[in-house]
Amino acid sequence: MTGTLTTAEEQAVKDFMTSVNGIRLGHHVGPLSWNTAVKFMMARKFDLQRALLLYEAHEVVRHREGLASFDPTRDPLKSELDTGKFTVLPTRDKTGAAISVFTASKHFLENTSHQITLQGMVYQLDVALDSLETQRCGIVFIYNMTNSKYANFDYELSLKILNLLKGAYPARLKKVLILSAPIWFRAPFSILRLFVREKLRERIYMLGPAQLTLHVAPSALPQDLGGSLEVNQKAWLLHCLKSTTNRYSDLCDLASLSSSFPLVQNGVIFHPLENSHVQNGLFRNFLSEGENTDESSEQLHSAHEKHSSEDREKEVEVTKEKTTGNASRKATTVTHISTDREKHLNPAVPFTAGESIHDDDVEGMSLDEFIHHLQQKGRKGLYQEYTELKMKAMEGTFDAARLKSNQPKNRYSDVLCYDHSRVKISCLDGDPSSNYLNANFIDGYKQKNAFISTQGPLPKTFSHFWQMIWEQEVLVIVMTTRTIERSRAKCGQYWPKEEETYTDYGPFRIHNNDVDQHRDYTVTSLVVTHTWSGLCREVSHMQFTSWPDYGVPLSALEMLAFRDKVREQQAQSLLSLGSHWHGHALGPPIVVHCSAGIGRTGTFITLDISIQRLEATGQIDVQGTVEKIRSQRAYSIQTPDQYVFCHLALLEFALSRNLLKDVDLTGFDEADSESE
Repeated sequence: MTGTLTTAEEQAVKDFMTSVNGIRLGHHVGPLSWNTAVKFMMARKFDLQRALLLYEAHEVVRHREGLASFDPTRDPLKSELDTGKFTVLPTRDKTGAAISVFTASKHFLENTSHQITLQGMVYQLDVALDSLETQRCGIVFIYNMTNSKYANFDYELSLKILNLLKGAYPARLKKVLILSAPIWFRAPFSILRLFVREKLRERIYMLGPAQLTLHVAPSALPQDLGGSLEVNQKAWLLHCLKSTTNRYSDLCDLASLSSSFPLVQNGVIFHPLENSHVQNGLFRNFLSEGENTDESSEQLHSAHEKHSSEDREKEVEVTKEKTTGNASRKATTVTHISTDREKHLNPAVPFTAGESIHDDDVEGMSLDEFIHHLQQKGRKGLYQEYTELKMKAMEGTFDAARLKSNQPKNRYSDVLCYDHSRVKISCLDGDPSSNYLNANFIDGYKQKNAFISTQGPLPKTFSHFWQMIWEQEVLVIVMTTRTIERSRAKCGQYWPKEEETYTDYGPFRIHNNDVDQHRDYTVTSLVVTHTWSGLCREVSHMQFTSWPDYGVPLSALEMLAFRDKVREQQAQSLLSLGSHWHGHALGPPIVVHCSAGIGRTGTFITLDISIQRLEATGQIDVQGTVEKIRSQRAYSIQTPDQYVFCHLALLEFALSRNLLKDVDLTGFDEADSESE
């Protein structure tokens, strides 16, 4: 294989191996083979940095989806392969690209899982990718929907396949050909394609049997697709088995590692498992580029979102469980204290007077009007709409944030908080400036101060953050960033990460009771102890990990599901308080933070308010909602793509709740803005 590469290409492969193998050897994992390194470099046209990001995304996604190791000779994978729903044809298109086919009518959700389906695909694709011609020429993916029914379609699986093939697999995806799509497929497809980057959208075709031959010659198509090719799935699977038996494989060797490992290149450190696929390019390939061309400070900091958390006080006395030989301490018994004592320990009264600024329902649009609005505006029109919002004059002052004593408490010098809506904590030692931290109250739908929007805490503000959590009686903290993204610190580690450990922050001891990890988010159960009084409260820390830096998720489904979990957790925690809570029926503020507390934070809050309005009234008003949020937390919704995401996410929500049967947004992207 070496002789087929140019000298420059060979050197690039060597540089790639140097970066990757130094880390692998440090973790007692064998070195990456030359052939495998070539695959990653070939897939990214020998661009070293892009290949490193692809390798990182590949390791993380295959670990997350359970694609690290599997046995094709045993069920359930053996039965999955025998269905023949996915195969790689023994032929190529006229450009030399390999041809793979997924037959939707053979896929039944109740008979398999996403993991097994993806395993069946990866197992065969790994063999196909052994060919240097496939590495150079790429893969054509045919999604055959002939005679398929709604029961055969899995929207989330479709997203995962696109995600894997375009952003986390060492192969070039040349085309996606969707064949004989039923009428009911139009709605989910209209939404699906809007979440992918323009470059990929141009490669997705929805066509009929007659049009298929314009892309692939009849001689290269199987008979059930109108071609003349005879396909023997059993022979192909036998070839796959022989190819993988006793073969040295170094793909996904690091997936089983529980700790993060850095990839180092030219002094730049990448942390694949710590930063996850979403921060280091996995989804970034789908997103608009150049969104930081605006010279305003808001656009220049689109990569520096901040996210803040707040926990409600659940006044408890905790009996520590003592076990012989075990020094760990775990909360086991909860007892509420009196209201008078509770007031004494919460001197900073929550900013709850008055009505929410999201109380009126007269200016919204119905779903039909909303769809018509998107059809008329298109992506370019929404970008312009966002620009007009951004250009409106500020509606408040930032005097406290600009005090010399408070400036070090701001993560970013140009992301400050309004005076009129800022969260104030109790002053320390009579110092009037000590009541400051970078956080603002945000109204929810018909709920005053439903949220606290704040920056990712700095080490010097950890104790201030937990004081806010305590005094504002927070139950749930929502974190939409990772502590490190793209080798940059986005937020301090303000809570103990490991189970059965605790950390002290000023007068507050934070104990990690439990960590519950999911694919897209992690829920950590914390007990906050006020050490001066001995009182404790339970707080849920919910960290969403599938949001890419510099953009928005590939689909809103994961974010919508996470938002549902946040609301469920808030309701459960509130229920446990019983008569001890006397505030709004939806409970105390939910703390939301990213890095700056304006981009991802503003997007999450916008979606929550919009969903509650839609469920209550059938009305949508994204523009008005964002405008009002920005009046309480300056710069909320940081990029035009986040603004567009809010609109598309509401369509996905409506589809998932069967509020819509069909969506036709043809032409939505025909006039994309210059930021793409």
